[in-house]
Amino acid sequence: MLFRFPSRTSIPCFLFTAVLPVVVGISILCFQPARTQADDLGRPTVINKMVAKLVTKLMQDDHLSNRPLDDQISQRAFDLFVKSLDPMKVYFAQSDIDEFSVWRTDLDDEMKKGDFTAAFAIFRRFLQRVDQRTETAVKMVDMDHDFTVKEEMVTDTDMLTFAATEEEAVEKWRKRIKYSLLVFRDDESRKDKEDDSETQEKTDEKGDADGEAKNVKKIEKKDPKEVLRKRYRSFARRMHQTNAEEVIEMFVSAVTNAFDPHTTYMSSKTFENFRILLSLQLEGIGATLSMTDDGYTVIKSIVPGGACDTQGGIKVEDKIVAVAQGNEDGTKSYKKLYDIHGGEPVDVVGMKLDEVVGMIRGKAGTVVRLSVISENSEEIHDVKISREKIKLEDSAAKGAIFEEGTREDGSPKKIGVIDLPSFYADMSGKLGGRRTTVDVERILNDFNSQNVDAVVLDLRRNGGGSLKEAIDLTGLFIDEGTVVQVKDSYDQITKYDDETPGLSWDKPVIVLTSKFSASASEILAGALQDYGRGIIVGDTTTHGKGTVQSLLDLNQIVANIRNPPNTYGALKITMQQFYRPSGESTQLRGVLADLVLPSLSDKMDVGESDLDYAVEFDKIPGASHDLYQLASPQVKETLRQKSLLRIDSSEDFAKRRRQIKNYVSQKALKKVSLNEEEFMARRKELSAEKEDEKTIEALEKNEIERDFFMDEVLKITSDYVELLGSNG
Repeated sequence: MLFRFPSRTSIPCFLFTAVLPVVVGISILCFQPARTQADDLGRPTVINKMVAKLVTKLMQDDHLSNRPLDDQISQRAFDLFVKSLDPMKVYFAQSDIDEFSVWRTDLDDEMKKGDFTAAFAIFRRFLQRVDQRTETAVKMVDMDHDFTVKEEMVTDTDMLTFAATEEEAVEKWRKRIKYSLLVFRDDESRKDKEDDSETQEKTDEKGDADGEAKNVKKIEKKDPKEVLRKRYRSFARRMHQTNAEEVIEMFVSAVTNAFDPHTTYMSSKTFENFRILLSLQLEGIGATLSMTDDGYTVIKSIVPGGACDTQGGIKVEDKIVAVAQGNEDGTKSYKKLYDIHGGEPVDVVGMKLDEVVGMIRGKAGTVVRLSVISENSEEIHDVKISREKIKLEDSAAKGAIFEEGTREDGSPKKIGVIDLPSFYADMSGKLGGRRTTVDVERILNDFNSQNVDAVVLDLRRNGGGSLKEAIDLTGLFIDEGTVVQVKDSYDQITKYDDETPGLSWDKPVIVLTSKFSASASEILAGALQDYGRGIIVGDTTTHGKGTVQSLLDLNQIVANIRNPPNTYGALKITMQQFYRPSGESTQLRGVLADLVLPSLSDKMDVGESDLDYAVEFDKIPGASHDLYQLASPQVKETLRQKSLLRIDSSEDFAKRRRQIKNYVSQKALKKVSLNEEEFMARRKELSAEKEDEKTIEALEKNEIERDFFMDEVLKITSDYVELLGSNG
């Protein structure tokens, strides 16, 4: 078989990672025993072997590092593969790792031959250990745990080790279970206080303690031990549902991640889901799904204007217990799914999330029937939904206008805020497909028509996306010139310019960034900073992802035809590194903010420098570019001092600073106390884990809200408009 490899001058594509939240869960309706080793995975196919060989050649020929697939890569891949299976080192024993070490320097050779012997052997041992540890854990849940003993559990992953003896393994699990039970106790205590407070509020409102109190419905508490038993069994079941293609995807990605953390192999199923997410197009019910601790697939959000929203019958937090195709008489079914599942309801409790999504997603105009249980209810009801073609608006640009400060004529200044979660583009190439630049330009035109004075471009949760869109979008704010420079593994440098004369927005610009702003976000922020076009406000620096990934469709390489069947998947490979117009890469260092605002995300370990085997920072010669007189050092310093005075007198920011200090202090802890008194006392303080979740949740909000943080950004923007006016 002859392979046609892509040209090295192909246009790179920045890719964002869309993570679907999944919480470990368990079926409470139909627990299935684990499958045997002989039939749980299946065997590698000829296609799998071909994928390994093809990926090997692409990595050695096209990866930015220009390095061979050798023993060092093999050792890295070995550690990454084991880590992907057992990151907390609670399943494998040290004896397992010692036994596997015979493959430590052989994975490169196996990859070249398309041999997955090591990967399957390691994964099958993992399944054995999962079954063994699950059985132990379930039994230990019912032990009498002494919460008065002074003991600790290691939480720092760098300090964790695999158990050297069975006794050590059991002790690890005893502490994990004890820790989980303490968490449950604390959570229940908080819920009780919240319930009591809510009941009192309702009683006060009605003025009838007896009557109102009787009507307050008390939700039955879950038994923490039962929840843990279900959780462990559910994890075991889902691991046994892993198939050969998924194991191979994990293994091949471990090898590619050994070159750098962003080079990843996507199986055919993963590739299809990725294309749907990147193009913002989906035919289905218009809802986001996740998995809960009790094993159900749950509706986590409903897309405005989507099928669930317009047709009704489904609410957020509804649990899906069964899925059926078409109407009861078989009409309006999606043939592809009907041929597989028939028209009768299929129990999906305990099923893998991607499989449930695959049963619900389908062609617009067809019908899917869902059996659901609503929150705080045990009754199952059926909902019939006609699938519709929807757009995932949560990932599209949004705009809002706020008033802050006054103009010279006494009228209020208008500040437009644009929330941009990603740089998206319709990958199908269809005319009229959704594009970031088109959407943002439409918002800017609206701002101009409403005489808006300045724009805040919020990139705090923007993880990247299309390189072309980042270039085109930058062009809305500058009048031609180099936006980004790209260097490949042969040290060839290519400049990518905005070639469209004129600006869509010539007024002041504030770019709001965080440590989550990555890749294409950093191109835009870095270019505007180099051009002196605007002010960067936010975390100390951005994510620091300065490498360029190209998406290589392996199907096209093998078949050498357009739009081939999705059989081989795709390789997202780091082929180039990008540089700002000034010549500095954003790799590892990111884009430094001109004004830093106190935030928890600034202290999180979520940057490029926190990843394994990241590409190093470097520089190239700068490109000739214009320098706008809109962000002088004097202007930046004046804005900084004005902002600092407001922050120092703000109670909200004082509280935020205390949270940050406590967060940093708690992050530095290597262990957690399992003594209940000490544990509860510590939990009353800031929980680093929960603050991580809260911060991420805040960044994922779809609405543009004016909280105290955004309020300060708007005040900075108002000051900026005033300074430029006085200097002009």
